[in-house]
Amino acid sequence: MKKLLSVLFALCIGSVMVAQTVISGAVKEAKTGEPIPGANIKVVGKSIGTTSDFDGNFSLKIAQNPPFTLEVSLIGFSLKKVEISQNNESVTVLLDESATALDEVVVSASRTPERILESPVTIERMDIREIKNTSSPSFYDGLENLKGVDVNTNSFTFKSVNTRGFATFANTRFMQLVDGMDNSSPALNFNLGNLLGMSELDVSTVELLPGASSALYGANAFNGVLFMTSKNPFESSGISTYVKTGITSQEAAGDNQFVDAGIRLAYKFSDKFAAKASFSFLKGEEWHAADYNQYIDTEAGKPDTVISSIGNQTAFDQANVYGDEVTLAATPFENLKGVGQYLESIGQLPSGASNLLPADNVSRTGYKESDLTDYNAQSAKVDIALHYRPFADDLEIIYNAKFGNGNTIYQGANRYAIENFFMQQHKLEIRNKNFFLRGYITDEDAGDSYDMRFAGINMNKANASQWFGTYAGAYATGASQIIGGGGSLTDVQAASSQLHAAARQYADANVTLKPGTAAFKSALNAVVSDPNLLTGAKFQDQTKLYHSDVNYNFADVIDFAEIQVGGSWRQYSLNSNGTIFTDYDGPIDYNEYGAYTQIQKKFIDDRLKFTGSLRYDKAKNFDGNVSPRVSLSYSLGQGKTRNVRASFQTGFRNPTTQDQYIGLDAGQAILVGSAPDNLDRYTSNPLATSATAQMVGMPASVQLSGRAAYENAYTLSSLYAFGAAAAGGTVNPGLLKVANFDYVKPEKVTAYEIGYRAGFGKLSLDISAYYNQYEDFIGNKTVVSPLYGKVDFSDIVPLPAQLGGPTPAALIAIANGDYQPFQVYTNSTADIASYGGSIGLASKIFGDYTIGLNYTYAKFDFDQSTDPDYEAGFNTPENKVKVSFGNENLIEDLGFNVNIRWNDEYLWESSFADAIIEARTVVDAQVNYTVDKWKSIFKVGGANLGGKEYASAPGTGRIGSQFYVSWTINP
Repeated sequence: MKKLLSVLFALCIGSVMVAQTVISGAVKEAKTGEPIPGANIKVVGKSIGTTSDFDGNFSLKIAQNPPFTLEVSLIGFSLKKVEISQNNESVTVLLDESATALDEVVVSASRTPERILESPVTIERMDIREIKNTSSPSFYDGLENLKGVDVNTNSFTFKSVNTRGFATFANTRFMQLVDGMDNSSPALNFNLGNLLGMSELDVSTVELLPGASSALYGANAFNGVLFMTSKNPFESSGISTYVKTGITSQEAAGDNQFVDAGIRLAYKFSDKFAAKASFSFLKGEEWHAADYNQYIDTEAGKPDTVISSIGNQTAFDQANVYGDEVTLAATPFENLKGVGQYLESIGQLPSGASNLLPADNVSRTGYKESDLTDYNAQSAKVDIALHYRPFADDLEIIYNAKFGNGNTIYQGANRYAIENFFMQQHKLEIRNKNFFLRGYITDEDAGDSYDMRFAGINMNKANASQWFGTYAGAYATGASQIIGGGGSLTDVQAASSQLHAAARQYADANVTLKPGTAAFKSALNAVVSDPNLLTGAKFQDQTKLYHSDVNYNFADVIDFAEIQVGGSWRQYSLNSNGTIFTDYDGPIDYNEYGAYTQIQKKFIDDRLKFTGSLRYDKAKNFDGNVSPRVSLSYSLGQGKTRNVRASFQTGFRNPTTQDQYIGLDAGQAILVGSAPDNLDRYTSNPLATSATAQMVGMPASVQLSGRAAYENAYTLSSLYAFGAAAAGGTVNPGLLKVANFDYVKPEKVTAYEIGYRAGFGKLSLDISAYYNQYEDFIGNKTVVSPLYGKVDFSDIVPLPAQLGGPTPAALIAIANGDYQPFQVYTNSTADIASYGGSIGLASKIFGDYTIGLNYTYAKFDFDQSTDPDYEAGFNTPENKVKVSFGNENLIEDLGFNVNIRWNDEYLWESSFADAIIEARTVVDAQVNYTVDKWKSIFKVGGANLGGKEYASAPGTGRIGSQFYVSWTINP
């Protein structure tokens, strides 16, 4: 098979026979003589190299005659150069262990290789050694152990990474780049964790830039950027595989097995052509969501009022129960008495029976989330790459294809079951050490995904009339029995709670579909296959993203400084068939582009480094934006082992596809994007008006355009104030404030940072502090638009004197509940700032034991009174402490690692619910054993060993414990 592949590739690209220099050897630890696997061996000045195998051995062929120099490196060891003077030379390279990690090389901070010690901004890093030693179940989960990093768990397969505040599962302020490709969903504008990321077998390095990085990486590099770089098949060839299994343990779900397996195949066919393919598969059980609290909105900036039990309520709306939103208040009957009166009118109840029914609102009994999804968590990833070096030097042409398919759960305004989601990326890139030119396409398909809230709502709406009629009849029968037994109407009222409970039980037993039955499954399948949210829950999406970017470094052309220039272009093609966006009549296309330059210069014996960057970006619907960055760093000490740095930079974020073009009735509110061409494109479904409205001549139903949300609405806080006054007996129309919100525009941040890094023998220290000032912060505001009438009270309804006389139509609408909540997308005019800092210590103690300690402080500065309706959603603990302790070689071939994380409580704000998230302490640990003759590493570990469950946000599944064993061959 290998020979056949070689022939096929040769036919495709051709080959040129040239003289070969063959170098072989071994890489070992200088201290112990133990082999070092995974060391990078490169020819200086070229992008040609290889890596050492599991036994530390390597072989390198190069179409170049000696002499030349090899550079041997690996994270955690000092770089070493070896002179090669003859062909077929065999060398043994002894690497000294680095005293600290500050000499490790990073690229992302300045788009050019530099030591962490000299990086102009804060940066965190993870490599293959740290992946081996992580105590987390996966390398992606292990990111949470990095200083200043938050990982919020949406579901078992969907983790959201964030830094420096304003966390959300829809994290559009944080960028994730996988081999240079933006990994975000084109429709959602945020990445789905590692669902379409990278197999841990193929990870070379992970770098993370906290904070604004727009000067180099453009729009949306606002809160930070995560860079994942894969192994190059020219340098890392061979077959690697792993299998991991274990259990997840949660009170709501019990103990469930999971399986995670992967394989990577890479082969260097010649000095010109190499290829690789990797596949990974994960299957397990989602964290079950069993939050049955009711969250009653109070006001922005404060947690909701939490009702933990239904008690004697007849109408309720529990968080992870769907379908209880179907209430009589939303029907022409308005309440239970109204149902009774209707049944009387058609002869279904005896005359006068409705007098026994209270004017209570009643909601249907909903379905638990566990009834509406199978909680099957699954992820499959395929990555294929072809690498071609036409001149057998550092010029490389790469074709890369990534495919991801899976099931997960996403929480936004509602909870969404993402099933058979498929996303693919295709990239073509040309690069060498000084430039790259790449273009790629991202294409996604929502598959069988659906909104679980609407699944419950529309299943209950389908037979709502029958259920409410049965309920009213059962209540009336019970009340009649009390009267028939000699009781009075007062006795009926006193027994109201028992009558409601009996009526609900009877209606559920006779009308509500029972989960697990054939009838239930049939109804659920019909609803989740129907994209019309009036009757179904399915959402469709086949949105595409087209992107290209280029960068050139003049390092070999200009001597006095290192100068880079670059640019990017992107086009979105929104295609949801009207289920998410207002693309009813075809895809919506819009684009954005940008260009940047950077200059870097060293002074004073290369101790002082100046970095200056400038970027310009322009997007459809918005004015252009300029993002500067300036930084200075200075190295101290005889060996330049200490460094101080300061930076000023700006960042910006373009409004997302949803901010501009969404048109979605989410049940609690209608979400309408504020792009000018979106407002008239959206029209709501028919909205029923009250009987009072119809009595004074208003239509039985109306439809509102998106323009009503932005041009004819009241603020939510003023509605609350009006309602509170009315409940106290005072009707004061002056309390209603017109919502005057501008259309959304890009938000900006000005970031200031100072830092200090130092190496003191085996001890490394990293301190940083930052201050961010935000302008035009993008967010959501809820407004209420009357179903009829103008909010300026300019249209008057001539009511008779006994009904109050001439009254503004909008006031009649508000007084009778004839209004529609909208969620609008706009910018806050308030002054918003955040500040914080971190300190990290790492050292080796007692020989080979490693210990790390870091503390992060994050504070939000916002005067809520300056913008009462704005929910900023900082969603970040003020204090976090993380500790690590381990030894890679406790005894021969045996290592371990322990990670402890603590954070204090914090407020989580979202369109789903606002609540205080409790403080937590989480302990992860692992033990690993290396079997050299099998080229294998065995690992046993667990996450959240204490077993105390916690949630990242209200409504999500609480996170229990996870225990695993793994076997990795040729890592």
